[in-house]
Amino acid sequence: MTLTLKVIRATDLAIKDITGSSDPYVKILLLPDKKTKLTTSIKRRNLNPWWNETFAFEGYPFDKLQNRTLLLQVLDYDRLSRDDPIGEVRLPLCEVDFSKTQAFCRTLQPCKGHVGSLGEVLLSLKYQPKDGILSVGVIKAWDLKAMDINGLSDPYVKIWLMHNGRRVEKKKTVVREKTLNPVYEQTIRFSVPLDRIRQTSVAVSVVDFDRLGRNERIGQVVLGNRSGQAEVRHWTEMFAQSRNDVTRWHALKDFG
Repeated sequence: MTLTLKVIRATDLAIKDITGSSDPYVKILLLPDKKTKLTTSIKRRNLNPWWNETFAFEGYPFDKLQNRTLLLQVLDYDRLSRDDPIGEVRLPLCEVDFSKTQAFCRTLQPCKGHVGSLGEVLLSLKYQPKDGILSVGVIKAWDLKAMDINGLSDPYVKIWLMHNGRRVEKKKTVVREKTLNPVYEQTIRFSVPLDRIRQTSVAVSVVDFDRLGRNERIGQVVLGNRSGQAEVRHWTEMFAQSRNDVTRWHALKDFG
């Protein structure tokens, strides 16, 4: 039996590049098999791409297909670093009627296999050199690690302003209760003179609030010119676009 899949289009994809757009493509797997990966073409600078590309999975008996899950991951192609996840769809084939052609339109979910087990956070940066104001926008997080016995967390975000690696000032967001996908939409501002900004960094921690015990740290990301590749790139883009908020997703890391 041959399973035929046609990837038609996507709409309103997330912006992942400094151009204000993305370069999306779709990676296709038939889980649990992860060795065979098919991909669509890359659509440059397009948040509403059309593919109309057809793929075939051959040699699968009907009874085996019933135990498979079709995984489609939408990724943003990046020539200089790892491709950024945009979202994914998982379709258990036991839900598909193979007696006829069916069309599916699904909302993208976080790419579970493309980020660390701690989750991911969406942050914006803006520096106004004339006023000496550094703005850190905490927009949202998704797929956070569950820290409570109910399988959820009560996350908030804590930000330390650092100068030459030393803590200077701390601010934090509100707590979002019982969620692994919190939305904050908060902007935190620090006063940083122009002559100190190059030695400045910000340590962003996601923490699980505990009313009765000690708060538990979930993960962190440090933005500055001595961090990881993605973090340094975001920090550098902030200076190149000083009049705009530069927004990027970051995978949370363990506390070192």
